[in-house]
Amino acid sequence: MKTLLFGLMALWVFSANAARVDSVTVISAAMNAPVKTLVIVPDAVIFHPAQNYPVIYLLHGYDGNEKQWITTKPDLPQIADEQGVIFVCPDGKNSWYLDSPLDTLSKYETFISMELVAYVDAHYPTLVGREYRAITGLSMGGHGALYNAFRHKDVFGAVGSTSGAVDIRQRGSNYGLVNLLGDVSANRENWESRSVHKQIELIENGDLAIYFDCGVSDFCFPLNEALNCALWEKGIDHEYTTRQGNHNHAYWNDAIDYHILFFCKFFNRNTTLDIEVKNL
Repeated sequence: MKTLLFGLMALWVFSANAARVDSVTVISAAMNAPVKTLVIVPDAVIFHPAQNYPVIYLLHGYDGNEKQWITTKPDLPQIADEQGVIFVCPDGKNSWYLDSPLDTLSKYETFISMELVAYVDAHYPTLVGREYRAITGLSMGGHGALYNAFRHKDVFGAVGSTSGAVDIRQRGSNYGLVNLLGDVSANRENWESRSVHKQIELIENGDLAIYFDCGVSDFCFPLNEALNCALWEKGIDHEYTTRQGNHNHAYWNDAIDYHILFFCKFFNRNTTLDIEVKNL
């Protein structure tokens, strides 16, 4: 394993699983700031160091951090082993994973889609290329995943969202968005141009493998229904699933399994390696 240029802060070893969970700090040049990130590496890296692996980026929700996904889904290390994938979980703070036009120190689109991907590819045994990268997230992270993938389809080949807050125009002054985009009435263009719906203009059918879901009792359900319709209206193939559930960790713990299977099938179609997709 190459030396981590930006500092290896800690190394966690989960005794129940052989996969390694690295806690690293990545320096963002765009923000001149450190960003805490968890990287979950399958144990096969130790025994087969010449092997490279696809990567799934997992984005947390509002008021979460880099530990939210491994708290919500504690068996991620085991899944990394079973599926032969690397998981990357950055701390996006309450950034909505976009570059703020007002706060020059909040450039999380640049960090996620450029700096973090470059860091992971440089320091871990990844399969390099959009066909080996997927990104998904929960709630705010669902917005961030779709927003970044639609705008950077040259970086990500597959994208997902679970319980995604996929229309920031419906969030109003809540959830820190005013600090990033300004008052809604005075800065309408900031909000419109950074909605997921606006980014649909940037993609054509077949550009991305898309999967998203939402629980029918979730307050984000109408937003996801509208996104589903908007994608169909443009003729963008995608998979959209609804099921019983609310905006909570129990739902996300179950839902992420379907995302991982969807992504692994996508990877398997694009690689000459024999990546066996196993039931979770």
